[in-house]
Amino acid sequence: MMNKWLLTFWLVAPLVVVGGLWMAVDRDAAKKSRRTMAMSGAAAITTAKGIAAAAGSTAATASETASRTASEASTNADPKMVQPESLPQGFVVVVKDLSGLATKDSPIYMASSHNGWDPSDKRSKFEPRSDLRWQLVWEKPKIDANVQYKLTRGNWDTTQVDEKLEDVPNQTLPMVDISNLSAGEKPIIELVVPKWQDQRPSAAARPDLNPYFKIEGRPNIRRLQVAGGGAPVVRDLIVSVPPGYDDPANAARTYPVLYMQDGQNLFIDMPGTKGSWMADTAAADLIAKGEIEPLIIVGIPHLGKARATEYLPVPMIEGVEPRGAEYTSWLLSEVMPRIERVFRIKSGPENTAIGGASLGAVIALHIASERPDVFGKVLLESMPLIGSASGVMKHFESRKSFPPVVYFAIGGQELGTDPKNAEQNKKYADSAAKFRTLASTKALDSGQKNVQIVVDNAGTHDEAAWARRFPSALRMLFVKPAGSK
Repeated sequence: MMNKWLLTFWLVAPLVVVGGLWMAVDRDAAKKSRRTMAMSGAAAITTAKGIAAAAGSTAATASETASRTASEASTNADPKMVQPESLPQGFVVVVKDLSGLATKDSPIYMASSHNGWDPSDKRSKFEPRSDLRWQLVWEKPKIDANVQYKLTRGNWDTTQVDEKLEDVPNQTLPMVDISNLSAGEKPIIELVVPKWQDQRPSAAARPDLNPYFKIEGRPNIRRLQVAGGGAPVVRDLIVSVPPGYDDPANAARTYPVLYMQDGQNLFIDMPGTKGSWMADTAAADLIAKGEIEPLIIVGIPHLGKARATEYLPVPMIEGVEPRGAEYTSWLLSEVMPRIERVFRIKSGPENTAIGGASLGAVIALHIASERPDVFGKVLLESMPLIGSASGVMKHFESRKSFPPVVYFAIGGQELGTDPKNAEQNKKYADSAAKFRTLASTKALDSGQKNVQIVVDNAGTHDEAAWARRFPSALRMLFVKPAGSK
């Protein structure tokens, strides 16, 4: 059945597949398109009689949930209107760049749910045309899942924005009127980009482009370099220590620790995201109120476009090699010893938690279920478990155990608030019940008393939703022991 092959839209937040093979197309073929209906900042189909509104939820550097299949898209709709992803002949995407900033040295790319949200994937690179537009040919994806996309000029600092230089949500391709297509004809989808993110006046002053930038007004944030992790790079771990950590009176005090994936988004706002988790300030507030015990939070930055490969423990994204085993080994053998040498960390699984969102949640649970003797607690946000991610569910079903304390949360609007996503949103929300059953049997026989499942009916797949739920996760995972100071 088609549904079991659905992709998750997750891949920042974001699960996802690389679109089929990309092929060059003759410019003359593109000129055979019929009349064009252009829409500023959105999409138009040259052969379409009707246009479905482009919509979708925002994603983290990262978002990674799948949309509905083409067959679902046409339910209760005109049978002539289909999603272009379902057409056996494929389709063509043409972009008009109103800013004129796209050049041979700064070409346009389509970062999407079909390529792991890679903003510079060579297979999603547009080619210049003689009419000053840019063109990309899609062969039919191997899986009939809608494409969620954003256009970039090679990185997330040059993402498309609207006329007011404001962020745009993830886009979806409009439907195609197949009655206007001849046999084997590729429909041509016209996109218009008014402006790019690097046209903002503040772009030149972006502090986070410098790996050693200061996080102003955040004295409890520290940096710690660590090498490796599936690539010959040095990453800056971003570490939040609790208030009073440096007080002489606490010099011998040790603290529990939470290791979080996608560390770039925990403490600061990053491009392409809806803010940050504000994890340090949320924790400090709960500590001050006496609701949780003081803890250290370690943000582990991902590898950018290689995020998917290091966060996947099993094959899930077409063309992306799962290297979760290597990431697991690196975290255990390099990251944790480095943190423990520098910071005063409490030992034992009861004091050690790991977490993440979207694919970050997948790898967090993989690591925790691989080593429940190390991690006694796990925090999971918007973890994909349906569609193409059904293999992830099977993977965790095969695990011998989970850590004893499990927090799992998912939004009721993971794909966004557009009514057309209602059916799929319900499936994501319903996956929480299936996970509850799984976790309650796997969590070292602890039962449901140590498994908390949250369905946030208004929650979407982004940092804003995860930040809103983060305090409840901390209260569950790091509740202050009775009688402690």
